[in-house]
Amino acid sequence: MNDLFLRACRREPVERTPVWIMRQAGRYLPEYRAVRERVGFTTLYRTPELATEVTLQPIDRFGMDAAILFSDILVPAEAMGFDVVFNPGPVIDAPLRSSSDVRRMRVSDPEEEVPFVFEAVQQLSRELADRVPLIGFAGAPFTLAAYLIEGRGTKNFDWTKRLLFAEPQLAHDILDRVTQVTERYVAAQVRAGAQAIQLFDSWAGLLDPALYREFALRYARRVFQATRSLNVPLIYFALNSAHLHEALAGCGADVVGADWRVPLDEVSRRLGGRFALQGNLDPCVLFAEPAKIESCVRATLEQARDLPGHVFNLGHGVLPQTPVEHVAAMVEAVRRHSR
Repeated sequence: MNDLFLRACRREPVERTPVWIMRQAGRYLPEYRAVRERVGFTTLYRTPELATEVTLQPIDRFGMDAAILFSDILVPAEAMGFDVVFNPGPVIDAPLRSSSDVRRMRVSDPEEEVPFVFEAVQQLSRELADRVPLIGFAGAPFTLAAYLIEGRGTKNFDWTKRLLFAEPQLAHDILDRVTQVTERYVAAQVRAGAQAIQLFDSWAGLLDPALYREFALRYARRVFQATRSLNVPLIYFALNSAHLHEALAGCGADVVGADWRVPLDEVSRRLGGRFALQGNLDPCVLFAEPAKIESCVRATLEQARDLPGHVFNLGHGVLPQTPVEHVAAMVEAVRRHSR
């Protein structure tokens, strides 16, 4: 197996920098769009054979150094008893707004409630056995809870922040239940064959450092502590988190994902040089000409030159309109200039 990704996560020597990209299986790929012409998004992630097919697409096309399960961060909400539809973004039928709402949250066994996830992981483990590692993932507890409280993605997540200030104990009750399910969900992915776990804290950047420590960091750390004994690399990615780096140093992960807003060497300095880093090319760079893409890749690699470990990635997910050949140019530039 190509284990560059795993070794970089563990801060071990590597021959070159491994590369994968967030949302690497998605709408920018013509082969993915061909599948989506046949089935809806929910059917796609709920059907193990189809989830396996699209997970493998960027591995087959680009030779990425890691695969990430094709799924959605709202899947554990289904295991907790919520109906989730995509229109086109996620919409939850009955958001959490009161203590009576919280009482209807199920702290369930994800292996029983959403078995299709673990069937897909098992299939992918067989398909990828002699190729590259498989990353499992979940939404971090705060981010998943924010969706459950709002009912959908919004600009400011007003209902969520209102709850943090006005009814903090209710917010903690929600987060505790979400965390219990998330712990079980990621552990089951590892048991099924995932070789690394990433938590996506997409909405952590909405919080100031004090709120982040109380309502996001402590629960993400709980998931990592519960997963530590499974002996797989643990990755934490909090978007828009430049103002949170001091607090984020206590997350308990092995790898910290960085967006493009702060250079990697500065992120490492703020975190005390204690983590491998993942990132952090601006996704919009991939709309530039290949020569510009190569230049930006080289600059990112130079920032990462003295890091204890580095996994090349974008600073957020690849955008749907991204030219496929520009992704190929980025991957080739990483391979050429990181040797």
